[in-house]
Amino acid sequence: MDSCPQSRQRPVPLWLDLACGMAVTLVLAMAATSLAGLSGGPVAIAMGQYAVIALLVVHYWPANTDFGWANRATLLRATLVAVLLALVPWLDHLESWLWGYATMALLALILDGVDGKLARVTGNHTVFGARFDMELDALFILGLSLAVLVLGKTGPWVLALGLMRYAFVAASWFWPWLNAPLPESFRRKTVCVWQIVTLLVALLPPVPVSFASLTLATALVLLGWSFLADIRGLYQRRSRYE
Repeated sequence: MDSCPQSRQRPVPLWLDLACGMAVTLVLAMAATSLAGLSGGPVAIAMGQYAVIALLVVHYWPANTDFGWANRATLLRATLVAVLLALVPWLDHLESWLWGYATMALLALILDGVDGKLARVTGNHTVFGARFDMELDALFILGLSLAVLVLGKTGPWVLALGLMRYAFVAASWFWPWLNAPLPESFRRKTVCVWQIVTLLVALLPPVPVSFASLTLATALVLLGWSFLADIRGLYQRRSRYE
């Protein structure tokens, strides 16, 4: 018998994960603004957005629990999303740097698949992790919608892609049955990815306005259909939650 008891691995303090995320956000924002030839405005906006995300994580994450690698991947994606959103107001003056912006957005999309894979491999499926991932997806899509609008690739209607999720949340304040849990859906995931891909493609300089508008309109129709399918299912089960 081993005379020395095995030491238990202590969870990494949440503040350390969040501090690392803040450092990554600062470095990414400073690098992006430097490469794009901008002043410090985007850096301040990115840091402010990350601070809000960090405060929400602190509020909803259970105390004395390791954050987990899946959530760390999502947090890394949050740093990219914060920087991407911070750069939106200056995009129409940065046409020569749009490829770099699109590359950052593509990396954020790739990380969206990484956190899910890590959750399956490590068995770290949590309600918090699923919600964190979903809300970050919504923020990412809203940021890309704003970017496409600022670049003049389509009209203000493109914001419906980013605002539909928030309209759904607002509606749940009046109709509580909309808060009921939804089952896993391949349809929902596919439509989400299609939204992001079409928005990413629309950002690219060679893509004409006509093509961007057509693909984004298709994404909006698919998104509306997906939300209607979910609302219909929730309505049919509403008696269980009223």
